[in-house]
Amino acid sequence: MATRWIVLVALVLAAIATTPGPAQSQAPIKIGVIEPLSGPVAASGNYVRMGAEIARDWLNARGGVNGRKIDLVIEDNKSDPKEAASAAEKLIVRDRVPAIMGAWGSSMTLAAMPKLEEYGVPMVVETSSAASITKRGNPWIFRISPPSEMEALGLEQYVDKLGVKRADFLAVNTDWGRGAISAFGDMLKRRGAVVGAAEFMDQAATDMNAQLTKIKGTGGDTLFLTTAVEQITLVMKQAQEQRLARKIITTGGSSSPTQLVKQAGAAAEGSYHIVFFMPWFPEAMPDGKLARMFVDEWSKRGHPFEGLTEGFRGHDGIATLAEAIRVAGKDEPKAIRDALWKVSLVGVNGPIKFEKDGPAGKESGQSKPSIFVVQIKDGKVALPW
Repeated sequence: MATRWIVLVALVLAAIATTPGPAQSQAPIKIGVIEPLSGPVAASGNYVRMGAEIARDWLNARGGVNGRKIDLVIEDNKSDPKEAASAAEKLIVRDRVPAIMGAWGSSMTLAAMPKLEEYGVPMVVETSSAASITKRGNPWIFRISPPSEMEALGLEQYVDKLGVKRADFLAVNTDWGRGAISAFGDMLKRRGAVVGAAEFMDQAATDMNAQLTKIKGTGGDTLFLTTAVEQITLVMKQAQEQRLARKIITTGGSSSPTQLVKQAGAAAEGSYHIVFFMPWFPEAMPDGKLARMFVDEWSKRGHPFEGLTEGFRGHDGIATLAEAIRVAGKDEPKAIRDALWKVSLVGVNGPIKFEKDGPAGKESGQSKPSIFVVQIKDGKVALPW
């Protein structure tokens, strides 16, 4: 009898020892975030971070994912591609994150991508628009932002209304800027418009007068401008000083028209902007209720309104990864990667669902985002048509 009790107690103790305790079973799910939190495009990166934190808090308030809280592990890529690659490796090797969102700029994302493939960890790309990101053949990449070609197609329907006959380009000298000139230039040529000068500027440049002087001499009617909002502000002011009489159209969704109204003033008047979220008209978004909730939450936290056109990206990126983890049923990199192909949700931008893009057998995922055009009229952001 005593022996049977001893055996029974031993079995119970063994079962207890092998059963996960509350702390173990409820350990938070880590999601890595790589953004430019310092450097020339720090404002945009921090807005994306703020949006990611809203998504995390909303998810955790609803009980997390599969009963576990979400924990963001955030790294600063310092607006530098080398730092982006180092940040990706740190998150994977030291922090052991099973998935990452990042890395804002195309050059930064492209630099991080080999690390994702080397270690087998998926990344949701929330901002970058260079076509090569999904064309290179990296099966761990899933992009929710539009490549420049998709963005150009979104604008094509408005070319006649905009009256573009001869266009020039000024872009940041990165994969993003070069890709934008190629994509929008090809689209305009198809529409019968003349493509004139293509000028570049360094990411940290503050004096673009030489480029604007060359553009002024082409006789064009439209200037396509591709860079972050800080540099757009400078270009607009310098263009005004040179009396450059052109329609200005910004690409990439990173113009933050509200910020331009504040910082560029009259120099921004009449300009057009491609955006992927319209916080001024949330009811016009695919899910008006979600858009309004996001705008209200952003305001409640005291974040600047002008950051909303970047902040939504962070929300949608984290929401996408959280849904993939829910579908996968576990926070394991390959399971999350496989589950991303099954994700179907509506974010602040609109529907998110991935289609294959890139070489056969090594396809990346590409969603088809909503694309909008707004204009600055009488010092306010307005719908142009």
